[in-house]
Amino acid sequence: MSLMSPETAELDQDQEWQQLIARTAEGDQAAVAALYDRTSPQVFGLAFKILNNREAAEEVTLDVYTQVWRQAHTYDRARGAPGAWLMTLARTRAIDRFRAGAAEHGRIEPLDAAHLFASDGDTPEQDVQRQERQRYVRQALAALTVEQRQAIALAYFYGLSHSEIAEKLGLPLGTVKTRVRLGMMKLREALAPYEAELAP
Repeated sequence: MSLMSPETAELDQDQEWQQLIARTAEGDQAAVAALYDRTSPQVFGLAFKILNNREAAEEVTLDVYTQVWRQAHTYDRARGAPGAWLMTLARTRAIDRFRAGAAEHGRIEPLDAAHLFASDGDTPEQDVQRQERQRYVRQALAALTVEQRQAIALAYFYGLSHSEIAEKLGLPLGTVKTRVRLGMMKLREALAPYEAELAP
């Protein structure tokens, strides 16, 4: 008896999920429940990876399937596989939640979540290179003080101006500028040996 190849299994899975999404678009509640049963572990896993909080990841997961129920009619197979569509919804929801939580509570520590903004169109080779670059950057960030990491995260990850950072942290503008400047100098020094690998 011949075993099904991984490629065939993946194709069958995609077809099943595509059919469930199509039935969901027609208002079939059993279809969205079946889709949830088959795909929620992956959706939850991605949300938890971004948020590092089980309760928040569970809420994001439910939000994703609520969105699927409402927007299943917008799914277009030509723009990507069903799993990729679900992961895009999960990533977007989780990142929105992450940003909202960081803005509300000032939690800027999970800087490595930045890799989740990478393009979905990366080739496997580009993905490996990107992961290597991220590893170098994380190592360099670890050498900074908490204060420097926080200031750099707010400036470059969240796009705040120095004045906005000063207001958010309740610090003098000069202090913020110094933290960012010294932190970037340390980063450049730490990353210098990897300049060739970090080149796009």
